[in-house]
Amino acid sequence: MRVDLLTREYPPHVYGGAGVHVAELSAVLARQIEVQVRCFDGPRSEAPETPGPPRVTGYQVPPCLQEANSALATFGVDLAMSADVAGADLVHSHTWYANLAGHMAGLLHDVPHVLSAHSLEPLRPWKAEQLGGGYALSSWAERTAYEGAARVIAVSDGMRQDILRSYPQIDPDKVQVVHNGIDVHAWQRPEEETIDQVAARYGIDPTRPAVIFVGRITRQKGLTYLLAAAEALPPQVQLVLCAGAPDTPELAADITAGVHRLQEQRTGVVWISEMLPRQEVCALLAAATVFVCPSIYEPLGIVNLEAMAVGTPVVASGTGGIPEVVQDGVTGTIVPLEQADDGTGTPVDPQRFSTDLAEALTAMTSEPERAAAMGAAGRRRAEAEFSWTAIAEQTLALYRDVLA
Repeated sequence: MRVDLLTREYPPHVYGGAGVHVAELSAVLARQIEVQVRCFDGPRSEAPETPGPPRVTGYQVPPCLQEANSALATFGVDLAMSADVAGADLVHSHTWYANLAGHMAGLLHDVPHVLSAHSLEPLRPWKAEQLGGGYALSSWAERTAYEGAARVIAVSDGMRQDILRSYPQIDPDKVQVVHNGIDVHAWQRPEEETIDQVAARYGIDPTRPAVIFVGRITRQKGLTYLLAAAEALPPQVQLVLCAGAPDTPELAADITAGVHRLQEQRTGVVWISEMLPRQEVCALLAAATVFVCPSIYEPLGIVNLEAMAVGTPVVASGTGGIPEVVQDGVTGTIVPLEQADDGTGTPVDPQRFSTDLAEALTAMTSEPERAAAMGAAGRRRAEAEFSWTAIAEQTLALYRDVLA
């Protein structure tokens, strides 16, 4: 069996959970079947982060579309990808960036198209700020691919429900849940010396409790609500923000102003805007008392799994697939989030959400022994429930079912 995995992100160009998912899944699948990865951002060299077994082909935006709307530029890459899929038994696309390539490849080469749902355009209306009219194109591409796919993989049961609400034309029997996974060998607590060195490098005081956030600067990650919550944290609590890659200049300006305002009010606010290597992220997670995920939209939240694998407890919003990962009262705390029904994901009461977030973080940082116990439980859960070997076996079973 040969499967072509189509994706925007692939090492070394990974900026989100979907890219991590494809990199890890392709490496495990390639032990059992032939895997061809087709990705954006041009040809790949054999970088250390790149898994060895899968064959990888990278594509550039066609010269005639390099100055076009980003959605049109994406479609240009999709066309090139779909042309090259000849010989595959099945094509599997990830995110709207590659969904249209998978749909066209399936039609062109008469092979089944399976897609994994990592997010949904109808539930991210703020992307209109980023894409302009291209948001209508990305939404069209996603809908077309979902409705035409042989099978849709949802990364959580919450995501499955969102898919069926957003695209009621889809046969529910076509939508199957296969969770995201975590490489528990790569994501684990480093040696104490490494933790101390990395924490010192970024100005984190080991004698003070710390809350850490890791994620892109995008509306869905809820960073604005975290900054509001941080104003109410006890003065000894540090806030470490590993946050970069803003969606828009306007959002970057808003977050910058919010961080600077917070830094004027309290000490221990550390902002790291560059993308860090995994080893340093592990050390920073391990140096923190608690990891926080204030997302207003999160189909699963692989970053929560990463924190759990390192042994750090999680305080996260109760949205999407997060409660399927974070066990409230066992591996962390779920903060209730009542969202407006206008499709924006905005909290009905933003102040209440920020207050609840602050209270949960204060409780966790005030009880270090309880936090450590939850962190240890999170590590055990990551090992038992979310290994990539298990995820790959479920995915292979789905492939075989589609091809039967």
